[in-house]
Amino acid sequence: MDLSLLIVVIVTTLIFEYINGMHDAANAIATVVSTKALSPRKAVAFGALFNILGAFAGTHVAKTIGSGVVDVTIVTQLTILSALLGAILWNLCTWYVGIPSSSSHALIGGLMGAAWSKAGFGSIHVEETVEKVIAPMMTSPALGFFVGMFLMIGLYWLVYRYAPVKVHRVFRKCQLVSAGFLAFAHGSNDAQKTMGIITLALFTYGAIPSVDVPVWVILICALCMGAGSMAGGWRIINTLGNKVIKLQPIQGFAAEASASGIILTASHFGIPISTTHVISTSIMGVGSTKGFSAVKWGLVGTIVRAWFLTIPVCMLLAGGLYQLLSWLTHLV
Repeated sequence: MDLSLLIVVIVTTLIFEYINGMHDAANAIATVVSTKALSPRKAVAFGALFNILGAFAGTHVAKTIGSGVVDVTIVTQLTILSALLGAILWNLCTWYVGIPSSSSHALIGGLMGAAWSKAGFGSIHVEETVEKVIAPMMTSPALGFFVGMFLMIGLYWLVYRYAPVKVHRVFRKCQLVSAGFLAFAHGSNDAQKTMGIITLALFTYGAIPSVDVPVWVILICALCMGAGSMAGGWRIINTLGNKVIKLQPIQGFAAEASASGIILTASHFGIPISTTHVISTSIMGVGSTKGFSAVKWGLVGTIVRAWFLTIPVCMLLAGGLYQLLSWLTHLV
């Protein structure tokens, strides 16, 4: 039974990783599609390749997810499965309506909710969760907005003497570099979250002696995220690339460069931030330099509400699913 449940957990984790790639494909490629630097099909393939490469950039974030959010001694396969199912449900709902919510926070919220449901509030590492999840959740979007805005102002100052046609041509090429870095950064942070979950499941089962990520786990998570990225995520791409603000190549470059710098820094320090939050607010910051009326703030408000709802809703979903699955397993 335990082995069967471990297999179910690993398969469910990989399904989550696939959906994460599909859901968050927009993070890296919305801007290059919007500015026509790449066709949608080429952009998705480009993003998938660099997502896979980024997944091999380290395991600091995976270790935070695997052992830093909840007490590993109370975690069971059922706890992990409940967390994953809660996160998947939320991701599918927000994907369906085209809102770029955070897969990372969905997973963390699910893990916290399932652990709380099983062993009470004391099973959550509150101090580390606040330090590495809640605080970055508040600060990283603000960083994305202001870094994007100030970088855009600096770029405008550099190119204002040149003809717009020349600027567009140069920055369409530059966007290939910035979009590649952003996709790499996305892989370096988001792929590691599911690596941490599978590693936690293996440790709980007793298959590995410590919460250190095996190489084969890195490989299959990278490939699943890449496959999900290839599937697209066109609803969210349309929201970020067209509905929030219409971007020019220079603005797309500024948003991607800002977001990738912030995400790679967070990955280096093992902080599981939301890549969705960072690229979204970078786009908003860049767009605000055209005038605050250029950004559709009503839509932004809807996106922000979804951000704040993600962790509590996923905690409730995962907690309820844990109780349901526990009851079903007792019946069996």
